[in-house]
Amino acid sequence: MAASLLCRETQCRVSSVLNRDVKQYGKKYMFDSNEETCWNSDQGERQWLILDFPQPIMVSELKVQFQGGFSAKTCRLEGCLKGGEFTVMSHFYPEDNNCLQCFPIQEAPAVDRAKILFENSADFFGRIIIYSLDILGEKAT
Repeated sequence: MAASLLCRETQCRVSSVLNRDVKQYGKKYMFDSNEETCWNSDQGERQWLILDFPQPIMVSELKVQFQGGFSAKTCRLEGCLKGGEFTVMSHFYPEDNNCLQCFPIQEAPAVDRAKILFENSADFFGRIIIYSLDILGEKAT
């Protein structure tokens, strides 16, 4: 059964934070289970985030909650093992709303790095706002 693969040892990097205000809009707020907080990117094309897992994993589902008006229209999930090149694992197409959206990932390889590219934002300036993000799957053996 798939479970959340995020843990304290999971490291996250993001392309940008609105006005570099990490205290109010930082990446940690995607993972705090608080409906009042969020990661808010700065403006610009192709926002992204990278997750480094402490061990190889196999992704089976991605869950994300955007703020309506600041979602991505097209997203790409990429993965690799440490030291390798990112390869495309899946494309997904979120709706522009505030709901938690789930995207199944089919036949994903074992990876210990995952990258999500937000290729087109619903926002004219390219900003992305995420209230919740989770990666589900299993630890690779």
